[in-house]
Amino acid sequence: MKYRFLIIFLLSAVCCFALPAKSEKRTIKNFDNGWRFSLKGTDDASKTSFDDSAWRLLNLPHDWAIEGDFSKDNPSGTGGGALPGGIGWYRKTFDVMGYSRAKHYFIQFDGVYMNSEVFLNGHSLGFRPYGYISFEYDLTPYLNKDGKKNVIAVKVDNLRQPNSRWYSGCGIYRHVHLLEVGQVHVAQWGTQVTTSNVLSDKVQIKVAVKVNNEDSNLSKVLVKNDIIDPYGKKVAQCSGVVVAKGGEQTLSSLACTISKPSLWSIEHPQQYLVRTSLLQNGKLVDEYTTPIG
Repeated sequence: MKYRFLIIFLLSAVCCFALPAKSEKRTIKNFDNGWRFSLKGTDDASKTSFDDSAWRLLNLPHDWAIEGDFSKDNPSGTGGGALPGGIGWYRKTFDVMGYSRAKHYFIQFDGVYMNSEVFLNGHSLGFRPYGYISFEYDLTPYLNKDGKKNVIAVKVDNLRQPNSRWYSGCGIYRHVHLLEVGQVHVAQWGTQVTTSNVLSDKVQIKVAVKVNNEDSNLSKVLVKNDIIDPYGKKVAQCSGVVVAKGGEQTLSSLACTISKPSLWSIEHPQQYLVRTSLLQNGKLVDEYTTPIG
């Protein structure tokens, strides 16, 4: 009997951690390996022509502060671990394998401390004046489309100390991913799932989905939400059509009802999945998975 419960638990774990990278049309690739790093970089490091061959080669995540010397004179103070701050630069040269004009490409940073600015092929993608949040940038407009390699550079400015009540570290301290999606796709963090009328025999789930249409043409999109229980079985579905204008974001709001739900509790933390599929002319163009309980 105990092995039966173990098998069920493992199946549930596999189900609940099947995040959007599993989609047929959405691809998330690990982008951690093969970065160059230096604490002596200048603003010229944002340029494609900059020579970074003498920089240190490393894989992310990375924290340069913990590699430094502890000192009472470091301005981070005891709250910052008495470790150095400063300005650091990261660079990476890469190819987009199988590049397609029908796709959009994003880079996702799970965490950079702090005040980061990201450049692609010399173009500034944006500045993030914070250190405790994930973010993404659209690479598509500045990717080389002629077979040339691309260069991404990240400036991390943690010079002004102290700036935190605890040890924060310095640098790209979490994972980085390369995301490939079609012209029509679910936006970053593009689903919101709320529950109402939570009863032992049924529960109503409202699913709001932000649909991005990167194409210039208007498109009819079928938004389908499948509710998957902790054991991988589909227990509910709700779907509807939205008209997505070119270059805009369109909101889909739908309601699904689950009969006899397995309610979440501390003793039995049951977790469901909302699998959102976007279809155009019957063809799957994106899939995005949201865990709920």
